[in-house]
Amino acid sequence: MKEKGLFDEEDRLRVLSKLGDSLEKLNEKINWEIFKPILKKALNKEAKGLGGRPAYDYVLMFKIIILQRLYNISDDQTEYQINDRLSFMRFLGLELKDKVPDAKTIWLFKEKLIEARISKRLFEKFGKELAKHNLIGKEGTIIDATIVEVPIQHNNKDENEQIKNGKIPEHWQGKQNKTKLSQKDCDVRWTKKHKRSYYGYKDHIKVDKKSKLILKGTVTAANVHDSKELKNLIEKEDEIVYADSAYIGEETQRVLKAKGIKGQICERGARGRALTKKQKVSNRKKSKIRARVEHVFGFMTNSMKGIYVRTIGLARATFSIIMMNLTYNLCRYCYLKK
Repeated sequence: MKEKGLFDEEDRLRVLSKLGDSLEKLNEKINWEIFKPILKKALNKEAKGLGGRPAYDYVLMFKIIILQRLYNISDDQTEYQINDRLSFMRFLGLELKDKVPDAKTIWLFKEKLIEARISKRLFEKFGKELAKHNLIGKEGTIIDATIVEVPIQHNNKDENEQIKNGKIPEHWQGKQNKTKLSQKDCDVRWTKKHKRSYYGYKDHIKVDKKSKLILKGTVTAANVHDSKELKNLIEKEDEIVYADSAYIGEETQRVLKAKGIKGQICERGARGRALTKKQKVSNRKKSKIRARVEHVFGFMTNSMKGIYVRTIGLARATFSIIMMNLTYNLCRYCYLKK
């Protein structure tokens, strides 16, 4: 067996580069330091005196979150994969001699970011970078939503009914039940789509028609109708908005009219009133453009290992889903800047 050499690690990294390390390409294109001021301000972790265990670099920890969303892995799996994979270590700027943040440290870092409510600021910061590089087409936007599933909670019928009515079951409350309550999600909801039941949240997004970059996103329980978030996604600058027939309705028309936006909404027939030939032709034209948003969800499903989060509560789900949207934009940016 060949003896271990001084440059074995470097040689292996060169092989990874030759084979095509997507994380290396991400590092080459993204200026990660742009996120540091937001992280630093939110975490308020200015060193106060000497002593104590030194904190990990904010950007390193933030990049770990991006890794989690890119590969859809848990905190425990993240710790293992960083230790196991040279590509992960190189992406984070770590060497074999460096200490790797453990699962608990990763969880705590995310909890602090969730408490600081900065997912939107981080997303918008990169949005400004996209605008700076003239990647936003300004030829119209597309609105859509997708269900983000979470692990199913095993509650009894009475507990589910109380949660549905916005109440917390009495036997989950009190100091003695604090641990139990922390493991229960009172914000998540069931919904049905194409006769199949889903349990989770919903990622509502607005996508740039030309670049397929996500411009804005909001998160709700899965049972909230797609059209209800339209008012929180569109702005006067959008001018033209494409959407599927789920967004048809008087409320949608009012929202679009109030903001002076032209709506390109796919029409649907009703019982006893089929679509005319003209409406069908119009729908095909609209659908061809609207379908571009499906490419976004397709990338998340296939390249980012699924639209699924392991969280409890709306606050954590919102953070994870907005980070998922940001991670998509980071990948899309790299593709557009080839």
